[in-house]
Amino acid sequence: MTRLNDIYKQLGAKFERCIGISPSRIDLLHRLIEVDEISQSALQREVNIDSAAVTRHLKQLEAKGLVSRRKNPDDYRMTFVRLTSEGRDQIEALCQEKKQFIHQVLQDFNQDEQLLLADMLKRIQQNITNIQNEG
Repeated sequence: MTRLNDIYKQLGAKFERCIGISPSRIDLLHRLIEVDEISQSALQREVNIDSAAVTRHLKQLEAKGLVSRRKNPDDYRMTFVRLTSEGRDQIEALCQEKKQFIHQVLQDFNQDEQLLLADMLKRIQQNITNIQNEG
């Protein structure tokens, strides 16, 4: 478990330095590229990031011209979010950088080893999901 945690921390930090954007923001942008527009609260639920962090990330992405936000005219408590055309261009470039980063991380693994690793990680994730909380 310690090794997995260490890898996770190292991977996140290195990824952010190489790509220049945090994994959380990448998750937000990836979800936004799949939809025309989404409510900020639905986006927050889908990427599983707390609402304050989503608001902070979106404000910064909006300041960079990558997303736009607008209030629902029927309910001012609701905010809709969408990628700008510049945001779509940037996420496509980031996807290429992400692929290259993953390639570098797995460079010493052959195809069979990569498939085996993916399968083992998926099984670990499923086992964690299946653990019953004891109360």
